[in-house]
Amino acid sequence: MNKRPNSVEGRDALAHLHPYTNARAHEELGPLIIEEGSGVHVWDNSGNKYIEAMAGLWSTALGFSEQRLIDVATAQMQKLPFYHTFSHKGHGPAAELAHTLVGMAPGSMSKAFFTNSGSEAIDTAIKLIWYRSNAMGKPDKKKIITRNRAYHGVTTAGACLTGLPANHASFDLLVPTIRLTCPHYWREMQVGESEEDFATRLAQELEDVIVAEGPDTIAAFFAEPVQGAGGVVVPPATYWAKMQAVLNQHDILLVADEVICGFGRTGSMFGCETYDIKPDMMTLSKQLTSSYLPGSALLLNDKVFEAIADESHRIGVLGHGFTGSGHPVVSAVASETIRIIQEDNLVEHARKVGAHMIAGLKQFEAHPLVAEVRGVGLIAAVELVTNKETKVALEKPGQLGMMASKQAAANGFITRPIVDSMAFCPPLVISQSEVDDLIERVGKSLDATLAEINRD
Repeated sequence: MNKRPNSVEGRDALAHLHPYTNARAHEELGPLIIEEGSGVHVWDNSGNKYIEAMAGLWSTALGFSEQRLIDVATAQMQKLPFYHTFSHKGHGPAAELAHTLVGMAPGSMSKAFFTNSGSEAIDTAIKLIWYRSNAMGKPDKKKIITRNRAYHGVTTAGACLTGLPANHASFDLLVPTIRLTCPHYWREMQVGESEEDFATRLAQELEDVIVAEGPDTIAAFFAEPVQGAGGVVVPPATYWAKMQAVLNQHDILLVADEVICGFGRTGSMFGCETYDIKPDMMTLSKQLTSSYLPGSALLLNDKVFEAIADESHRIGVLGHGFTGSGHPVVSAVASETIRIIQEDNLVEHARKVGAHMIAGLKQFEAHPLVAEVRGVGLIAAVELVTNKETKVALEKPGQLGMMASKQAAANGFITRPIVDSMAFCPPLVISQSEVDDLIERVGKSLDATLAEINRD
């Protein structure tokens, strides 16, 4: 690996516990300390260089050295470093961003509410949906439907919607949530079942649950256009058309979680556009600011907004908000991020370079450890197994994925093991030659993982 001189010593001095790590393993091994970033690369404090094939956390759309975002943040800090959006107050950057988002989003969105993370946006969506149900005289209409392996955050409410066991174990779940089959065709299909047949079965499952629970008890269906943290689950053919038909029949709101998919990741500006989804609400974060600053948004249409507005007028206030909602520096950076994505045609670039990346990864489907390569736009996953016929990996779930992730780091790129799959979500600015470099490193890592298994 290429190296730079050490800039900071003592990685063991970092004492706080990182998320998604085993606490004991953290104590024994210590964290990987990233010191510097430029373009699609980052360097650790030992000078090792990596391709950041996960864009940090599915999020650094513009890479790690976009000077325009730094300049905009600096200028806004000098002009108005903070102001709130409570009590009929506001400021230019938040107003500009709201106007931009409502204007560009699918689904006839009419209002934007700003939060600080994707989880906060999800929590706000839940609260407003319940508020709306009460306003409409339907106090029992509170249940939420999601999918297994969905990811909708880790706050108290968001974690209830998330369909990953690690986010539930030893935590209490407070939101009445119904989780249905994950729409992963390769993993969940029945013998002889086509993708469309699989989608039809999932639609029937949704219909059956709604009827059994009672449509007047179900408020909304929350879903990602592509399930990201659950393993880059690309929906099967006709899936979204069938889901929307059932929801529309029973007048159940559709909330599109675009936290990972939004702003070009799926080869369209929004995942909803890729799959012709017409949501009632959308949550946005991550690539909204290229994660240079924490920021998020909830968009809603008039169908949702009008009842909320009437109820807040009756009460006299909408008693919800955050100190940092619509922060002026965050808003300015978000607007500049969107401008760069549009001016540099990064959505089209992601579609083109993403197709190249997925084609490169698909060549590994002949590898003994690779069962499936799936993806859309510039997001993909490689499913790892030790037996392709039985679709199993090693004895302990996630063990093979972790082995491959360690080999990836040794070969100069950062991926994320999701159970036994390797996820890929590089910055939108990645070049075709950088993709080729990444693909070569993936091949070396798979071979090294296989050799490690054979040694054991």
